[in-house]
Amino acid sequence: MFRRHPLKSSAELRAMVPAGEATAAALAAVRERLVVGATPLELDAVADAVIRGRGGRSNFRLVPGYGHTLCVSVGGDVVHGIPDDRAFRPGDLVSVDGGAEVGGWNGDAAFSVVLPDPDRPDLVRTRQALVDAADRALWAGIARLASARHLNELGEAIEASVAASGPYSIIEGYGGHGIGRTMHEEPTVYNHAVRGRGPRVQPGLVVAIEPMVVAGSPDTFVRDDGWTVATSDGADGAHAEHSVAVHRGGIWVLTAPDGGAAGLAPFGVTPVPIG
Repeated sequence: MFRRHPLKSSAELRAMVPAGEATAAALAAVRERLVVGATPLELDAVADAVIRGRGGRSNFRLVPGYGHTLCVSVGGDVVHGIPDDRAFRPGDLVSVDGGAEVGGWNGDAAFSVVLPDPDRPDLVRTRQALVDAADRALWAGIARLASARHLNELGEAIEASVAASGPYSIIEGYGGHGIGRTMHEEPTVYNHAVRGRGPRVQPGLVVAIEPMVVAGSPDTFVRDDGWTVATSDGADGAHAEHSVAVHRGGIWVLTAPDGGAAGLAPFGVTPVPIG
């Protein structure tokens, strides 16, 4: 169950910036090391070192029963994959999710990539199209946050983006969340249209927006490890996520190095730094 927390003050929003920056730096370092032959455990160590080097700690390690800095999911494992020592192979679709706590505040973000495979260009193109669909859906949701009156408008924007990208599905039962003093807070951020308007979008709202898009059926199951969420039909999945703050001047993507400028530009939205 998510914890309920009030809207953040201007000072609290400013205090969240270092956690977002540490999360962004850790995932950037992981992206550089994510190559054929590397292992999820190696990436986990890279992320942990970056976060500690910025004076923070992994908030994933604070989740009861979880002992890693990242979740690393491959192929039909969509989210919550536990890092292990199996080397990445050519053509793998890899999703990486991680976060940092700095000064008692949290950041949370995720990305997906397809590793090169010169012998299977069609597979790489197909998987890259899925990754691109998840990325577009993420930025569509973030862009809607800039103008939305109520939070559930984001689900409408995400669902519409996925539908326009191809014959993809949004997995059921998983979505985004509020974030602040703890990694998972209320409110829920839906990845699809729902009845009801949801909470008002107003200054002080901070949410993690995270579409999880699959190439086949939206049905999933949890593997025997108790964490990994996999597609029931074995179809590939992709995951993209950012933590975003709403403040009096606009919105700011806490876990993007540029505040979200590049991702929001196609939507005509300009992020505004937190004052």
